[in-house]
Amino acid sequence: MVAAAFMAPAGLALITSSFPEGPQRNKALGVYAGTAAGGFSLGHRRVRALERSGVIGVYRAHLDAHALGLTFEALVFVTMRAADRDTIEAFGQTVATVPNVLEAQRLFGDPDYLLRVITRDLPDFQKLYDERLATLPGVQRLSSTLVMKSVVENRPLPL
Repeated sequence: MVAAAFMAPAGLALITSSFPEGPQRNKALGVYAGTAAGGFSLGHRRVRALERSGVIGVYRAHLDAHALGLTFEALVFVTMRAADRDTIEAFGQTVATVPNVLEAQRLFGDPDYLLRVITRDLPDFQKLYDERLATLPGVQRLSSTLVMKSVVENRPLPL
């Protein structure tokens, strides 16, 4: 459980504002934590407490997909043949091994899953679709739509 002090306005500011470009130096953390410029150790302690509590789970670099040649994005809707536990678990475990699947969400209703996938181009997507996605355990039908433009992405949590 995160101490209430860390969820006070200064703690929330630390979470939502201090990491727009990755982990900050201790002195900057002190400023974000609402302490004097020399109070970096308080900011550092707050960050460590947030890490230990699980509020901050991981640091990662945001890579530019276009700069890496990954310019083709699609949303793939998956309808399953069955919804039994074994099928759902097998699908989840297998889809998690497909590196081009950026997100996989199980949905209420029809379809059963929404996958966000990225590839280099249309031929690469077709190969992924035919050889990997269509062969996932329990898949009855796939339907996809192409992403024209990402309007909102990588938004911080609304704290």
